[in-house]
Amino acid sequence: MRREVDSLALRAGQCLDLDLSGLEFCDSTGITVLLAARRYAGAADAGIVLTGAPPHLLRVLTTVGLDQVFTLRPAPDPPSAGAAAG
Repeated sequence: MRREVDSLALRAGQCLDLDLSGLEFCDSTGITVLLAARRYAGAADAGIVLTGAPPHLLRVLTTVGLDQVFTLRPAPDPPSAGAAAG
């Protein structure tokens, strides 16, 4: 993920939205990558949002106080079957 984030051409005012809904495991290395992404976005004067962080990651982020550093959003609801048939 770090290489992917570093390859983005972020501009001022943009928002980097990291979808973490499929994340199964995150240790200190993963937290370091998230913080590096935050620094990268900040250096470009862009924002960063963590979307869909699973409960185990939310516990870690809260325990270490990073829930106060990152903007956290729940994963969007999947479209209902009726909406797709429209």
